[in-house]
Amino acid sequence: MIAFGITAPGRILFGRGEAAKAPALIRSYGARGVVVHGANAGRAAWLTGALGPDVLTLACGGEPTLADLVAALAIARDHRPDWVVALGGGAAIDLGKALAGLIPASGDPVQHLEVVGQGLQLTADPIPFIAMPTTAGTGAEVTKNAVIGLPDLGRKVSLRDDRMVARLAIVDPALTDGCPWSVTLASGLDAVTQVIEPYVSIKATPYTDALALPAIGPGLAALMRLQAGEDPDARDRLAWTSLCGGLALANAGLGAVHGFAGVIGGMTGAAHGAICGALLGPVLTANRAAASGEPRRKLDVVCGILAEVLGCTAADAPRALQSWAQGAGLPGLAGLGVTPALHEEIVAAAQGASSMKGNPMSLSPKDLASILEAA
Repeated sequence: MIAFGITAPGRILFGRGEAAKAPALIRSYGARGVVVHGANAGRAAWLTGALGPDVLTLACGGEPTLADLVAALAIARDHRPDWVVALGGGAAIDLGKALAGLIPASGDPVQHLEVVGQGLQLTADPIPFIAMPTTAGTGAEVTKNAVIGLPDLGRKVSLRDDRMVARLAIVDPALTDGCPWSVTLASGLDAVTQVIEPYVSIKATPYTDALALPAIGPGLAALMRLQAGEDPDARDRLAWTSLCGGLALANAGLGAVHGFAGVIGGMTGAAHGAICGALLGPVLTANRAAASGEPRRKLDVVCGILAEVLGCTAADAPRALQSWAQGAGLPGLAGLGVTPALHEEIVAAAQGASSMKGNPMSLSPKDLASILEAA
């Protein structure tokens, strides 16, 4: 058996009702803190009210940019917090994670960013970070990186450090109840992607396989059930898929879907989950066509699982998944702002993306262009 390590939060709580434990657990880290929430402050009132008067609240209305991070960092440092909590989707969690890492650090935040900076490790240990997701998709509550947008450069890059993993992650599926279908669809397809890509990754381990493989079918089935209406059991299963995906990708990396997604998201501003959902079927098709040996076996396993849920053959599964997603309301890449004129630039940038390093096959520029055309 290969040697491997495991990166994960110090403690994870999963299940309905677990969020009720949050105020007492958070206060154990100190009285003063920062709560990063989504655009709707009312959804965080139950938590901020219970945490007492020494809490600074910061809204994160969209995927955070470097300017957002710098502004929030100045306010948060002045507050002198003992901890940072993020209650929201992946964007809020990324901003909260970055703040917890950078509040004690010195120097320009850009030096810690990958691609546009030097990707330097943090100069000091982060303050305690607590993550509470309200969508089931990114798995950001259990990863060690925060994605930051640089719209002037048309890129999204990561701030990454092993110490940025949350001290505590509370995954209460009830916090996702009532999430709008468009958000559920996009984030849910991201969750499904993030149990598929680590499973077929060249960096997969027995640990990541054990997490990812059993979550693929139930995750997609739960998402399809939610298309018909609110379903607490389906919410639970999709939240579990998202958590498994976050843990798996933190330890095995991702693949071409996410290699493209960071580039496309930076260039267009389109939602990350929607981009991943549009790309998943075409990337599976391209990888399966190019693969042999163990990578082909794993891709066949994935397609077989998808086929069972979708009611088709394994060979047709990638296309059937794409058709279902589009029928459920997911735009294709063209609907997300990706015009043919951008394809060459996207391919060139995606080839150097860190997520591409985990893809099971080395895809040529022609292969990558074909994926964009099919998505």
